Amino acid sequence: MSGYAVCADVGSTFTKVAVVELATGALVASAARPTTVGSDVLRGLDAAVTQAAGPDAAAMPWYVCSSAGGGLRLAVVGYEELVTARAGQQVGLSAGARVVHVGAGRLDRAGVTGLRAARPDVVLLVGGTDGGDGEVLLHNAARLAAARWRVPVVVAGNVEVRSEVAGVLADRGVPVTVAGNVLPRIGVLAPLSARAAIRDVFLRHVIGGKRLSRGTRFAGLVRAATPEAVLTGVEVLADQLSGDLVVVDVGGATTDVYSVLTPDERAKGPARAAAGTLWRARTVEGDLGMRWSAPGVVAAAQAERMLVAGEVELLTAAAADRAADPGFLAVDAGARAVDRRIAGLAATVALRRHARGASVGDGGGRDLRDVRLIIGSGGVLRHAGAQEAVAVLDAVLADHGGGWALPRAATPVVDDQYVLAAAGLLAAEHPVTAVALLRRYLLVGD
Repeated sequence: MSGYAVCADVGSTFTKVAVVELATGALVASAARPTTVGSDVLRGLDAAVTQAAGPDAAAMPWYVCSSAGGGLRLAVVGYEELVTARAGQQVGLSAGARVVHVGAGRLDRAGVTGLRAARPDVVLLVGGTDGGDGEVLLHNAARLAAARWRVPVVVAGNVEVRSEVAGVLADRGVPVTVAGNVLPRIGVLAPLSARAAIRDVFLRHVIGGKRLSRGTRFAGLVRAATPEAVLTGVEVLADQLSGDLVVVDVGGATTDVYSVLTPDERAKGPARAAAGTLWRARTVEGDLGMRWSAPGVVAAAQAERMLVAGEVELLTAAAADRAADPGFLAVDAGARAVDRRIAGLAATVALRRHARGASVGDGGGRDLRDVRLIIGSGGVLRHAGAQEAVAVLDAVLADHGGGWALPRAATPVVDDQYVLAAAGLLAAEHPVTAVALLRRYLLVGD
């Protein structure tokens, strides 16, 4: 069965599996089973793979991504808030992390205490352009070393002091990985080296450290954090589309937005962002979700004045029920309609924030006017009927009250086969298959 591959996403709630024919990019089988975080995630993964691939599963290569156990929690410590710290935050998000802490300037006792309280899996230590200030980066490394820090650190700052910084940390037993500077020059954002280093640390340290499984087999199977796999799939798709696109992934706890934009030659000179522009980007809204974060959706929608008369009480009660029971399944028409309404609100608020720049705090935002394709993802959309799911995206595209420029001619599509993550997992070793998979299921008629 070497002509097929198993692609699996071990999520916080469900483990999704797709079997892909490598020659054609066709999906030949799929399955979803609850993620067994409470015991051993391999139980749910193996069950889902067996359901999809049957007895031939062992003969197929497995490509696995994971966001179980909270995914990848990243803290960023930078030279100053508006430039290097923000650049590090953007890079962390593009690496599939949930950024749980952003610090700037010289670390002191309170800064280290706040960093510990955030419980990061990885710290991204940045600061200084190449040849610029290196003192703050060295100070922060020394402070972490003196604090007997044991969480892995990725150093991605001024290259002239990078080796010295790594030595300060390594000499005190801090796990350290060196990467290229995320901001080598003002206005130039270079994410790839740090993104690769964060992925490597995630695979070597974080997966095993979360104790999601006994033994080492699961850690050996996982190739990426789920959001990074999805972003890779989005990037491959954008290259095929030759235009701007947006993906809105509405999950149980968060709503992620991915956008790939064509570099704008106008974004130069004094008007360009000091921290640079990441043309392929991701933002995470931790207060917007279908279950754990459903109350946050209602609160955000109220603040944005998106709710109509009579909705507040109904949605407040429904959101509370879903947060109290994250395993809640909408089985009747009324409950499914409420789920779609919550999903639409979450997607709309998330797109507003993404476009405004509220998620990264720069106020500049993302220009989505030339977006040609908007893709909806997440269980609530995959399990809805085709017309109902597209209607959720149509509502996002009709959001004229958000103070952001709407896409002028975007086609809504639902990733109902969950191929973005699968394509992202396959892209490195099977790029032709990844392209065929995306074209077959997301670019029909393009």
